[in-house]
Amino acid sequence: MTSYFSKLTLRRIRQLSAPFALVGALSASGLSWAAGPAGAQPAAPAATVSMSEPVRALVIAAGETTLASPVAGRIVMVYAALGQPFSKGRVLVKLDCDEHQAKLAMAKAELAAANDQYEAKLRMQGLEQASDVEVSLAASEVAKNKAQVDLQQFQISQCSIRAPWAGNTANLHVKNYMSVTAGQPLLDLVRSGHMRVKANVPSKWLKQLAPGNRFSVKVDETGKTYEARLRLINSRIDPVSQTIEVEGTMLELHEDLLPGMSGQATFSSAN
Repeated sequence: MTSYFSKLTLRRIRQLSAPFALVGALSASGLSWAAGPAGAQPAAPAATVSMSEPVRALVIAAGETTLASPVAGRIVMVYAALGQPFSKGRVLVKLDCDEHQAKLAMAKAELAAANDQYEAKLRMQGLEQASDVEVSLAASEVAKNKAQVDLQQFQISQCSIRAPWAGNTANLHVKNYMSVTAGQPLLDLVRSGHMRVKANVPSKWLKQLAPGNRFSVKVDETGKTYEARLRLINSRIDPVSQTIEVEGTMLELHEDLLPGMSGQATFSSAN
């Protein structure tokens, strides 16, 4: 009987101690799990994305613009020709300014008369025969006619349409003796200088691109390879093609390159 109760007591003790042993095991396991990440080694840096694949590129001019007529009038002479180079400040289109010349002569005559009237009023004021108001009105008339003279001189200056910078003529919209309206396009111009290159590159290259990076461009039309330097990176990625637009500048002047040529640009991960 005593042996039976001893076995029963021992079994009961084991049953009661089992949950505590399980909790201890779980606690030890939890401590070991929590300590795991703290002692883990830092993750290796992401692998460099290969940029060896060429992308299509477009050659563009250093600058382009369309000259428009600032005033309405008749064209006397177009001095520009298709593809012809020109220097900064050269007259490219001359408009007929006979009407503005006549208006300028009228404005100058009215200004002279207003000056005579003003001087007469000043002399009369000294003799107490003209009031301060009359003198002020005469001075205002002088200022108004002076502004008319300045306006007509400005209009005459607009009759000679000059080149904003050195470049070449890309397109002519008008001919000699045509009548034009204010704002009507006259010439398309391209600026001379170092050509630029535009390309759309994969957006995954973005982390490896920076202004100043060098790359090469093989142009289809010439068959030659040219060195360029990255200057601009667009601030938006095209979500459809997953590409980003970049622009670079040729490192040297190349007379054989023209805007509109295209080719393949190759970037290097070593930049």
